Amino acid sequence: MPRWAIAYVRNIEWLNYRIGRFAMYLLFLIMAILLWSSVTKVFKVPSLWTLEMAQFTLVAYYLLGAPYSMQLGANVRMDLLYARMPMRRQAMWDIFTIFCLLFYLGVMLWGAVDSTAYSFQISERAPSAWRPPLWPIKLIITVSFALMILQAVAHLIRDIAILRGVEIAKPFAGEVDR
Repeated sequence: MPRWAIAYVRNIEWLNYRIGRFAMYLLFLIMAILLWSSVTKVFKVPSLWTLEMAQFTLVAYYLLGAPYSMQLGANVRMDLLYARMPMRRQAMWDIFTIFCLLFYLGVMLWGAVDSTAYSFQISERAPSAWRPPLWPIKLIITVSFALMILQAVAHLIRDIAILRGVEIAKPFAGEVDR
């Protein structure tokens, strides 16, 4: 495998590992927001922002964690037949399916970029009493799709390496298994 391909895989997986580990902690932020919501309702002064902020944080949690999940092999897959295949056949199947994933993610990224640009242009706000600006969450969605595409390409390179009989060392041995 060319050095640039190995460097690409290592750098993208390092980046997505770090972002994914950060995203894991957003779950605690969601819990804190919902706890605050519960406490304010008990004292009969409910906050207007808690439900929407919890939803935004949840979107950031699962979208920023998606490339990390793919890296760990924790994504949803039909393992009925796949798990029984030899490693090389799994790599060939992955190479075939990764192009479908890349097409899907490309369409999603295109829509996300368009929606984010529109949100910036018109200073779009949520139609609620709190009326937060929508561009921050749309920007997170756009970045997440871009990271997912980068991770999918890293997967493709890793699968091509398997077919060539080359193993690319995982950046966080023991933690990132396939």
